[in-house]
Amino acid sequence: MNEEKYDLIVIGSGAAGIIAAITAARNGKKVILLEKLSNISAKLKATGGGRCNLTNTLSNEEFMSRFGRDGRFMQDALSAFDNKELVKFMDEIGVTTHAPDGFRIFPTSHSSATIISALDKEMQKLHIEVKCNQKVERLLLVGSHIEGVKTAKSSYSAPNVVVATGGLGYPLLGAEGDGYLMAEELGHKVTELSPAMMPLKTEEKWVASCRADTIAKVELRVDIKKYKKLRAKGDLIFTKSGIRGPVVLDFAREVTPLLKKYGAVPLLLNLTKGMNEEQITKHLKKSALKNPNATTLDLVKTLLPDALSLELCKLAGIDTESTLSKQAGKARAKLISLLAWTPLTINGHDGFRLAMITRGGISLKEIDPKTMQSKLVKGLFFCGEIMNLDGPCGGYNLQWSFASGYLAGKSIF
Repeated sequence: MNEEKYDLIVIGSGAAGIIAAITAARNGKKVILLEKLSNISAKLKATGGGRCNLTNTLSNEEFMSRFGRDGRFMQDALSAFDNKELVKFMDEIGVTTHAPDGFRIFPTSHSSATIISALDKEMQKLHIEVKCNQKVERLLLVGSHIEGVKTAKSSYSAPNVVVATGGLGYPLLGAEGDGYLMAEELGHKVTELSPAMMPLKTEEKWVASCRADTIAKVELRVDIKKYKKLRAKGDLIFTKSGIRGPVVLDFAREVTPLLKKYGAVPLLLNLTKGMNEEQITKHLKKSALKNPNATTLDLVKTLLPDALSLELCKLAGIDTESTLSKQAGKARAKLISLLAWTPLTINGHDGFRLAMITRGGISLKEIDPKTMQSKLVKGLFFCGEIMNLDGPCGGYNLQWSFASGYLAGKSIF
């Protein structure tokens, strides 16, 4: 065991780990932060495409609701460190923020490098010892109390350890799931882990012809009777092999567990901003009256981008050179149906390689929400993505990482 003793050892240099270290150090604790990579905050650097959507402007109640039934677990952490406190903290360390769309809060630089630099300077100012290239292999116990950690190179002693190793997403940025293994070795339950917040692949090949446009206000829903209530709305982008965009990134967290269960997941997409069959029929007929010589394809283009209009007409068996009135009744009915709800079959994804977050993690039942301390091991704390709690796009997961990290750091005794 290393001769030098610390009050706190933090494992992981993401948002959760760094703020836990800073909070404890501000409270007079002697802190060391261990990072297995050669630099700190690799994943934070990549967050939001490097722009770093820190949080959003929602109230705490609304914020928690977006995480589903387990969202209430965050109540104490958000009460201690919500979006307002995060903005205030960033201002204290020299990072100005703004919400250009009135909802998502970014650093005004729109660069995660600004945040990482400021956090690093704050840790230096507080004399937090940061050691990179230090992979923790094992948590050390005396009875049911944490004693320290063992790395490949050394051992470190402390009565408190914060595990903030994140999930399995983006393995190139250091995600290996080592924190889950450490927790399991000490008796903690880790729920099933699934990749989330990522593009999805489709069985249908026509999507590759529609890559040029973003489709706004798309509604997605799962077309499996047992899961009819699973739905989401937002902007969608077709890709060479499937779909992506904000609504897909959000909905992926619901789809990936079903994909594992069923092998393929049928979806229905409303691409016409919520219009139903009756409204679509009226719109097309009205457009045809204004322009009697317009082809059916021309009429569909009043609702959707050109490439997508053509593909849906093909799927319906429409003669694209003919007017709506001259189409066969079956083809016309099929077109209306496709415009209201377009079927797509999700048949794959790129796994954790492109997953921004992990769905699943250490069971919340075994963590005290008032402190983030393990209920099984005294002095052991968890924060951030390693826990079984994940939210949609829009600053939710990063705010949760900061809030849970802050509460863990504050709770160090």
